[in-house]
Amino acid sequence: MLRSYRHHVDTYLIPHLGRLQLDELTGRHVAAMFRALAAADTGRGRPPTPGTLHRIRATLRAALNAAVREGLRPDNPARHVELPGPRRPHAEVWTNQRITAWREQGQRPIVAVWTAQHLATFLTTITDDRHYPMWWLIALRGLRRGEAAGLRWCDVDLDAGTVTIEQQRIAYGRTVHVGPPKTAASRRTIALDRATVRLLREHRRRQQNERDTAGDHWQESGYLFTAADGSPLHPDWLTRRFRRLVTVSGLPPVRLHDLRHGAASLALAAGADLKTVQALLGHASIVLTRTCTPASCPSCSPPLPRPPPVSSSPTPPADPATNPVAAFPMALRSPRLPRWSASRNPSGPSDPATDAVARRASHVRPTYAPRTSHKDQGRIAMKLYGLPDGCAARDSNPEPAD
Repeated sequence: MLRSYRHHVDTYLIPHLGRLQLDELTGRHVAAMFRALAAADTGRGRPPTPGTLHRIRATLRAALNAAVREGLRPDNPARHVELPGPRRPHAEVWTNQRITAWREQGQRPIVAVWTAQHLATFLTTITDDRHYPMWWLIALRGLRRGEAAGLRWCDVDLDAGTVTIEQQRIAYGRTVHVGPPKTAASRRTIALDRATVRLLREHRRRQQNERDTAGDHWQESGYLFTAADGSPLHPDWLTRRFRRLVTVSGLPPVRLHDLRHGAASLALAAGADLKTVQALLGHASIVLTRTCTPASCPSCSPPLPRPPPVSSSPTPPADPATNPVAAFPMALRSPRLPRWSASRNPSGPSDPATDAVARRASHVRPTYAPRTSHKDQGRIAMKLYGLPDGCAARDSNPEPAD
């Protein structure tokens, strides 16, 4: 947040208002600045978004409110400036048509999401990257970059298959601070499937080998993902590294934060409801969860079949080639609770008020809670994301429990 304030002051406020004395500033000056900003180019081929303009005005209002409290100004001229309503951009999927427009004309969505096939290609391309488990975890569980950089081994329970988000690393330029998650809802526990647990176990062995090789030069930071000497990662490094990996992969560009939107799309395609996805991502509002997911994703949201009728013939397993969401952890799929009926009360009729409470409870979908993943999730994930033969061989030999 502090870096955002400094950026607003240095990039927008000082160039437009810095020549004026504090007592000379009027509402006309502020309005003229925002008209100029709305017509300016941010360097990305488009003007600042309404949300950016509102955040700039919030920074200016906070500074002028402090001046009013100190008696340096009689009023705040930024209070009455009208701006277009902020509109959070919806995530858009990289369809073939959008990819063609991007390659020919350079047009790209503000918030872009890969399809499941794009993500599978990306993960297959970067299997040799040292931080491959981190990219896997961010892409499939929707971690923020500060949360991924702030993960410690004490936050991971590989036996139970869970990761707990307890802190994040926040960048202020070159300075990094460790603090609590973004909101109270961001403090959460996330279930892991077997393929992810195996990747993290292998990552831990590799990190232990690096520690033995480094000797006295190793920094015992306790973080899950570190540099080669054991030091924690700078959050900005994650952004730069991911951008380079995307360029090398040849896929249409997405931001590191866009992987959160992709994880939400996969969860919804796997049958999870919005409340479950909200808990997975750690959103404080379900409205934000709905905004960050694509309105339609034909490539990553195939229709889920209805449960087949009970029969003596076995049902073939879902094929990841035709239904990519089959690889998403079963722990994220929200089961539908059966309706309450009198047959569930063998003792006969009960109190009407109690029956009403039971009926209401039977219609409530459970919120997200970590559970043991389906036994086939690791195998399906391997097929979908094209893990190399080496990983497949390792997966076929289960490791002893930690």
